Amino acid sequence: MKDVQFGELPYLKYDQYVRSCMYSPDGSSFAVVLYDNSIDVYATSNWERTWTLSGHSNSVYSIAYSPNGNRIASGSEDRTVRVWDVATGDCLFIFIGHTTYVNQVAYSSQGNVVASRSDDITIRLWDAGTGECRSTLSGYGYIYDMTFSPSGDNITFSSEDYRIRVWNVVSGECQSILIGHISRFNSTTYSAQGDLICVDESGAVSVWEVEARAYRHVVQPNGTPVISPKGNLFATLRRNGIELWDLATGECIRRLAIDKTGFSSVAYSPHGDQIVSSGSVDMAVRLWDVETGECRQTMTGHTEYVRKVLFSPKGHHMASVSDDKMVRLWNVGSRASRKISNHHSGGVTDLKYSPERNQIASCSSDSTIRLWDAETGVCSHTLIGHSDWVWKISYSPQGDQLVSCGGDFRVRLWDVESGACRYILIGHTNYVYDAVFSPQGNQIASASGDKTVRLWNVQTGECQHVLSGDAGMWVIKYSPQGNQIASAGAGGTMNLWDVESGVCQHTLTGHSGDIRGIGYSPDGNQIASASEDKTVRLWDVKTGTCSHIFIGHQEGAARVIYSPRGDQVASASRRDKTVRLWDLESGECRHTLVGHKKEIDAIAYSSRGDIIASWGDAGEARLWDVGSGECRWTLNYDESASLGGSLLSHNFVWTSSEADSFITGGVDGSVRAWEAVEEGDRCHVRMRWGLTNSQLVLEDACVQDVQGLSDLNRRLLKQRGATGEPNLRLREAGKKVMSMVSVVSKLKSSTSGTEAPN
Repeated sequence: MKDVQFGELPYLKYDQYVRSCMYSPDGSSFAVVLYDNSIDVYATSNWERTWTLSGHSNSVYSIAYSPNGNRIASGSEDRTVRVWDVATGDCLFIFIGHTTYVNQVAYSSQGNVVASRSDDITIRLWDAGTGECRSTLSGYGYIYDMTFSPSGDNITFSSEDYRIRVWNVVSGECQSILIGHISRFNSTTYSAQGDLICVDESGAVSVWEVEARAYRHVVQPNGTPVISPKGNLFATLRRNGIELWDLATGECIRRLAIDKTGFSSVAYSPHGDQIVSSGSVDMAVRLWDVETGECRQTMTGHTEYVRKVLFSPKGHHMASVSDDKMVRLWNVGSRASRKISNHHSGGVTDLKYSPERNQIASCSSDSTIRLWDAETGVCSHTLIGHSDWVWKISYSPQGDQLVSCGGDFRVRLWDVESGACRYILIGHTNYVYDAVFSPQGNQIASASGDKTVRLWNVQTGECQHVLSGDAGMWVIKYSPQGNQIASAGAGGTMNLWDVESGVCQHTLTGHSGDIRGIGYSPDGNQIASASEDKTVRLWDVKTGTCSHIFIGHQEGAARVIYSPRGDQVASASRRDKTVRLWDLESGECRHTLVGHKKEIDAIAYSSRGDIIASWGDAGEARLWDVGSGECRWTLNYDESASLGGSLLSHNFVWTSSEADSFITGGVDGSVRAWEAVEEGDRCHVRMRWGLTNSQLVLEDACVQDVQGLSDLNRRLLKQRGATGEPNLRLREAGKKVMSMVSVVSKLKSSTSGTEAPN
């Protein structure tokens, strides 16, 4: 069962194109306009189709719900307007009078008048109760748009003479004419304050005081504007992104995206705090936070051009209409419970596991850190604060705090329980590439390209020592005892520092290339270094002398780790795509692990030391038997991009002492959980859960005899390929049944309860 996305509802699939769709004012009904001239009406409580409204003999161009949602008016190319009863599906009225296409229909706010606009250059006002034509507005040339005032007493329309007319519905007379523009208006709408907001053919937005018959100002953005519900902001679609403009000042206050994919449609939420957009190239639907400009969620599934996106009246749900003949429905949660997206929008640069909380922390080039439940894949917190790539993260020994560092020259200390940032540690003047806790948890060390290591007090956030070197520092490690720090990076030298005094005890020289990886032995008496000079060196910590030089890699060595027992060292080269296992006693290479087709970014021993994993963030992983050097399992999946700067990334972590589960991160922002099962001499690995662009991926999902599934959940899971039939009665499920209690909670993690879509 692949590609299930958080908040996804069952989609509506047709064998013909969908022209448009609309929610009723209370959100209980949803109408879909089809190319066969019919209108499908759905009840949003269960998304069952209640009626198909048929009667028009040609294309339906416009529909409108009455304010109470009981009726639908439809305007058609057949020159008629029809009024339908939503409860019964009956056609109540056929308004006849237009001599050509009806392009637009609208209800007044009281629901007593229906207005229709036609290519016959007229607007007709119909009595919604009797079906009689009350007025015909004509003589002004082609009419481009119309809208009722909030009170419903007036209807406003623009025409080809560049004027806007305000027509009193009750008296049937023109109340005022707004003059001043030299181009025609494409759309008009009223703000919450009662001002008239008009958009002309050039995209210029003007704000009119209707009673004074004058406009206050004109804003001329580039792009097609969409006005916010409050009328204080508007969004413009650009080829490379979305811009938000302040209508009062005429200034662009925020750019929500700079995206080469382009955008085809955009809509504000009813509260104006969110925007939904659709991509014209990637067909993705994106949810944006207006205040922060962050993309909260990316929803995929459409395969053709997305023509329209819209929110439900309460803003809890969204719909998207595409040329792929589908209407996709999404649950975005109540306003109070909305959270930012639960996936990374950039490549994962580091992963850490906290056994105390059974929690995974991931950081990314998208400047965020995310905390995940290792069992369920649910994202509990997204830590926001860094303004550039986050390179490394580290849990405190107690698991209650997390430190992060990145390209904004900052180190941040976070409370894991609340997700709050406790301290911002400022002092570095270049990228901070690594940050770690001391074994006691009372100190943090950070390494930077500014050639320094800084030691910070966890309780106060104060800098205790600045350790200065001769070149940029990329990696740091505390000794197991916590009394010493090793730092290395550019230039091929490694320094050993006394933690208490900040004095450099040894400067280890010998490498002729940059050092990419270092690691202490379990007893702390030895340290290993991996260098771009293709060698691995072992050093005596007390004397600073080099005891071994391991030669064998054909390209630079980037990773080095000790086995848990300390009798073996593993090294990996990204570019020669091999892992080598070195015996410490003899200094010989016991095994060269060959088979990777892509660059290797991470290696990790299992806690028992009998399995070693190698992983590349381009989508390749292998598990190796340490004793025999044989590959027990391999995974290859295509990643289209390479993570820039991944010489420092480490996106693999074991989550079990039995070497039967681990987590990986990808350049696509994905986080995936895997489970290994041994059967005889064979090893089988399957993905337990995976999150990619807000998708939950489950393998071999079976719903046979599952209890408690709602009809909506059942339909969604069946659409996504789950097998079997749920049982409405309580009885024991078979061995292959997966617990849908957890699955449903994951699929609905962004919402609460079982509230019906509206």
